[in-house]
Amino acid sequence: MAGSQDSKFDGRIAFTYPAFSFYELARFFVVASLEMQSVAVGWQIFELTHSTFDLGLVGLCQFLPGILLFLVSGHVADRFNRRNLLILCYAGFATCSGLLLFTTHRSEPSVRSIYAVLVLLGVVRSFNGPVSRALLPQLVSEEHFPNAVAWHSTIFQAATILGPSIGGIVYAASRGPSAVYATAVASAVIAVIFTTLIRLNVRARVREPINISTVLAGLRYIWQRKIVLGSISLDLFAMLLGGAVALLPAYAREILHTGPWGLGLLRTAPAVGAAAMAVLLAYRPLKRRVGATMLWCVSGFGVFTIIFGISRSLIISLLALVLVGATDMVSVVIRATLVQLLTPDQMRGRVNAVDMMFIGASNQLGEFESGLTASWFGTVPAVVLGGIGTLVVTAIWAWRFPELRNADKLTPSGN
Repeated sequence: MAGSQDSKFDGRIAFTYPAFSFYELARFFVVASLEMQSVAVGWQIFELTHSTFDLGLVGLCQFLPGILLFLVSGHVADRFNRRNLLILCYAGFATCSGLLLFTTHRSEPSVRSIYAVLVLLGVVRSFNGPVSRALLPQLVSEEHFPNAVAWHSTIFQAATILGPSIGGIVYAASRGPSAVYATAVASAVIAVIFTTLIRLNVRARVREPINISTVLAGLRYIWQRKIVLGSISLDLFAMLLGGAVALLPAYAREILHTGPWGLGLLRTAPAVGAAAMAVLLAYRPLKRRVGATMLWCVSGFGVFTIIFGISRSLIISLLALVLVGATDMVSVVIRATLVQLLTPDQMRGRVNAVDMMFIGASNQLGEFESGLTASWFGTVPAVVLGGIGTLVVTAIWAWRFPELRNADKLTPSGN
């Protein structure tokens, strides 16, 4: 791998590394595949059951495998060739999309069959997360890693923008989820092809023995690094309480009175804000007071979630979700950079497995929490209470983690 030193301050320096470019192309297609599929799954299940609780189960089915397997998946990511593992994961995503297509073509689609495939999807996700994140620092030099993180997030958000939009349009045009699942299969296969083109010259990692001590090393490392623990756990509880994504099908149909195309726009809106913020951070990276900036942006996430919750206008709802995505992206970039640069390469799989378990808890378990509270209190109160909870959590974390609050620079030496 070699980056151009003459363009050291170029905002696109990460793309001078061919391995990074192929990695991001593959990731774009696989994320787009999963996002368009999520729109189809959510709409299909709500059409079959008309239950917000069942929408919450979509997240739970994908979250539980990650909880059960995160220690194993992290150790696997540190023990075997990460590029080859990533190819297997992307092939697994293609298989899951194919199984969803198969279940849809049955005479009477079964919600239980869909949930079974989602559990398998959760298993693949549990391995993909640590492997993908641990591979990223191997693609660029350390000095260019913050730029790579910003573009990494930008590519992710671009796929998150296009994926739901395509999923909603294809679903509406074909009047069903089959075409969406077929498109998802094709996208995942393209991701496999691009991943095979990645070439790395990486020093062999020491294969540590498989025992309780080495498996738990990631948890132990995070617990000892309070700034890492604070940033990861803040994201966990803020997103756990403030996530409203699981309820978007109910919002689209019952509150904003729109169809699959509207649901696609709602799912896309946070990604629009996040992508814009990620590009801004690529060209104007954070230099000082990153801890305080992260805390203020998580607070903003809670405020804009509340605004979305009480809105009855599609335009205002979309704007609120755009700002939700923009504020969340700041914390994503700060957390990802700190975790990766503070962690030795031989431990990145295990540390990222723990981080991904936290992210899974905040996203998938957060979807279940949203569906459950919506079934208890109603859709709007569930979202508003979640936003208020995010503000409370941020205040507590600012008090309990002074290392995070006082973090100045986005480098290991600056913490």
